[in-house]
Amino acid sequence: MSSNYSDSRSPWSSITGPNLGYVMEMYDIYQEAPESIDPEFAELFKQYGPPSETGEEKQPAAKAEVKSDQFGKVLGAIQMAEAIRAHGHLASDIYPLKDQTRDMKRLEPSTYGITEQDLKEVPVSLILENAPADVKDGLAAINYLKTLYTDKVAFEFSHIVQPEERSWLQSKIEAGEVKPSLDPEKKKKLLDLLTRVEGFEKFVHRTFVGQKRFSIEGVDTLVVLMDELVRLSESAGTEKIMIGMAHRGRLNVLTHILHKPYEMMFAGFAHVGDEAFLPEDGSLQITKGWFGDVKYHMGAAYTSPKGTNIKLAYNPSHLEIVSPVVAGQTRAAQELTQQSGLAPIDVNKAYGIMVHGDAAFPGQGIVTETLNFSRIRGYQTGGSVHIIANNLIGFTTEQYDSRSTHYSSDPAKGYEVPVIHVNADEPEEVIGVAKLAFEYRQKFGKDILIDLIGYRRYGHNEMDEPLVTNPTMYHGIHEHGTVREIYGQQLAAEGVLSEEDVKKLDSDILSKMQQAYDRVKENKSDDAHEVVIPEAVMEGFPEVPTGVDKDVLTKMNEELLSWPSDFSAFGKLARILKRREDPFNGKGKIDWAHAETLAFGSILQEGNPIRLSGQDAQRGTFAHRHLVLHDEKNGNQLVPLHHISDAEASFVVYNSPLSEASVVGFEYGYNVENDKALVIWEAQYGDFANMAQMIFDQFISAARAKWGQKSGLVMLLPHAYEGQGPEHSSARLERFLQNAGENNWTVANLSSAANYFHILRRQAKMLGEESIRPLIIVTPKSLLRHPLVGADVEDLTEGNFQTIIEQPGMGQDAKKVQRLLFASGKMAIDLADRVKDGKEYPDTHIVRVEQLYPFPAEKIQAIIKRYPKLKELAWVQEEPKNMGSWSFAEPQLREIANGIEINYYGRVVRSSPAEGDGEMHKVEQARIIDEALAKS
Repeated sequence: MSSNYSDSRSPWSSITGPNLGYVMEMYDIYQEAPESIDPEFAELFKQYGPPSETGEEKQPAAKAEVKSDQFGKVLGAIQMAEAIRAHGHLASDIYPLKDQTRDMKRLEPSTYGITEQDLKEVPVSLILENAPADVKDGLAAINYLKTLYTDKVAFEFSHIVQPEERSWLQSKIEAGEVKPSLDPEKKKKLLDLLTRVEGFEKFVHRTFVGQKRFSIEGVDTLVVLMDELVRLSESAGTEKIMIGMAHRGRLNVLTHILHKPYEMMFAGFAHVGDEAFLPEDGSLQITKGWFGDVKYHMGAAYTSPKGTNIKLAYNPSHLEIVSPVVAGQTRAAQELTQQSGLAPIDVNKAYGIMVHGDAAFPGQGIVTETLNFSRIRGYQTGGSVHIIANNLIGFTTEQYDSRSTHYSSDPAKGYEVPVIHVNADEPEEVIGVAKLAFEYRQKFGKDILIDLIGYRRYGHNEMDEPLVTNPTMYHGIHEHGTVREIYGQQLAAEGVLSEEDVKKLDSDILSKMQQAYDRVKENKSDDAHEVVIPEAVMEGFPEVPTGVDKDVLTKMNEELLSWPSDFSAFGKLARILKRREDPFNGKGKIDWAHAETLAFGSILQEGNPIRLSGQDAQRGTFAHRHLVLHDEKNGNQLVPLHHISDAEASFVVYNSPLSEASVVGFEYGYNVENDKALVIWEAQYGDFANMAQMIFDQFISAARAKWGQKSGLVMLLPHAYEGQGPEHSSARLERFLQNAGENNWTVANLSSAANYFHILRRQAKMLGEESIRPLIIVTPKSLLRHPLVGADVEDLTEGNFQTIIEQPGMGQDAKKVQRLLFASGKMAIDLADRVKDGKEYPDTHIVRVEQLYPFPAEKIQAIIKRYPKLKELAWVQEEPKNMGSWSFAEPQLREIANGIEINYYGRVVRSSPAEGDGEMHKVEQARIIDEALAKS
């Protein structure tokens, strides 16, 4: 049985005295023999539980006495009222084309075994609290509810668990607060906005025939909705609004929400440089890459006269992929990171608006991954306003082929997101919906979704003919007036404007656009656009010292291991961590995780905040990191990096949800917004990055070239062949190397804890600089604790990151060396394990290539020149020949080999990355090493 609700929806809340006694008597019978009482009564007891004897339920202003012979009528009336609230959306007038069947059966009294006369006899207070004065009886109350729940706006909120939220939404709706009352001046401004929105599309359609723009027409009121959200945000003192959307309607949003001048928009269509038209007041900021992108992928940032900064995120054609990026940008804008410890968050500083497509919202999993962030501590942003720009079609695909749900918005209900459906032909209603959504977000700190239901006036793009595939829909669209036409007629009928005024407004705006285009034509040039890559990008990282003073490291290490007296760490772990004192006492080595922690601490002391996330990132997949300690007795957490002295920035490490695409997108967005933060995502295993491939391809690797968007995001991808099968062996290193170009990112496969320390510090020093770029590190597994990977304290106090490391003890006699072997990561350590001090291999030298891209060709060439008798250069890897780094490295080596023979030692070409059997792996690995070290 469900628990007894104490909110206003409980039917028992208005029953008192003898009537309450009667209901309680019925409940006693229900508990003993539920089948013996009226089924309607039984259903109410099942749904709402028993009435309260103590009168705890919320009581209405007026009490109603119900005679015992009226209970059937009362229960029917209550059921009908609740059905209207819960299911009225199915009968609502929310489809502009009126081409969807409205389910009216829940609106008939006969469905509940009652008549309209019965309803007249039911007290209003049993159906509706705080009813308007003209609502005198139960029938009037029911009809009033119908006007609220089945008109041009429809609501779904019965799926929300918290009674407070449901009650708040219900009270707002039933008080009539969702329906706005606009004065004539506001109506004129609304028509003006609609005319500019439509006029822009009409002008582009007529002037740039056949060019794609993915017009907004059919959901024009999307701009009205966003404009109202901006106005409300400005009034609330919101500092930043982050907007994410796909290409449909994007140009109109850029024009009328971010106030990108008409001249700049038309210049893009005319293939004219738009820099001359950038507003001189600095209110609009636009970045561009040297390679560029299509106009409907571009973003911008605009600062309103009231100081609110509005950002439209850049986004490729992967429709919904921008959503987690926007969530990350929003979180970064909300956090205060220039102080030690956790970063405090102010969710009212910024929020996200995410505009979705109706086919994409239920069709692309990234949507639900992002919705899942809404109340997760490391990712929540105090609620986003989601909008479905609902065209009721996906490209040429009808709804029955694109989803299994009734509405495209239905996936949101699984995350307790309220859903408001609104007819896109009703601009005033859209304004009211925007206000409700904004207030809900501010009050409850949760996501809310507006399903803006319209249509698509043209095909998927303006060159498509939709009648070919969707004739019924498009015959209806061709006969349907635009929202601007409909609203103009409405205002003329109301006497707000004359028909002549409405027509003149249209012609005046089109005239302004023509004047703007004339200015663009005056700046037209036939000069070819040359691709120019910024010098700071092509020069790569400058050589920066990354060593840290020994006294600083020693003190930090002591602080990291000095826990409060009342903190009881797990005994075995405490003993392991206490061994980190040994390297500072001349014993043992600093392993990978220890070097990482010291790097983090030193970066915090230099003022860069750090955000690390990933599945199991706090402990580390391989139980190596332990940045968060847990009290063995009470479970309390301790983050030692929060307690080091001289830290000047925040540190957070979050175990992420079991998602990759959305989490990597979130971290990318966070870093784009806070470019001084060292943001790190760690895959549980390197191959988990497969699930985020679109983020790597479309954002991380290419955003600088396409959009001029810089990022210093670090990705840690565990990678090594250790006999654990094909899935968790390979991080698919070859994919990152294949996408490498124009110094777009750094790709490293390290074999040294010291080098890991230095590369992290180098990355941090470049944050916010023109030379910054993302960093891909394929990180170790078994090597995390390998003595040959460990570092001495002096390795961290001196020097900087080494792109190559020569194998100690080898290549000493330049006249004897005839072979150079190149390897990275675990393969390099496996070779080092075999050669020991190198005395048995006088003709061979081994070079560890720590940084694969940019390839350290000059340093390798300098090594080659040291050995005049070289006969062979060989690449040794653990991956199959068609994977790993060989295909990338071979042409690089050939350019500097000067005729020296080049060979490959590794696994043969395979379709699967690694053997499924551990013993087979050992045999293969031994074969590779044997062949690579065989004496010539």
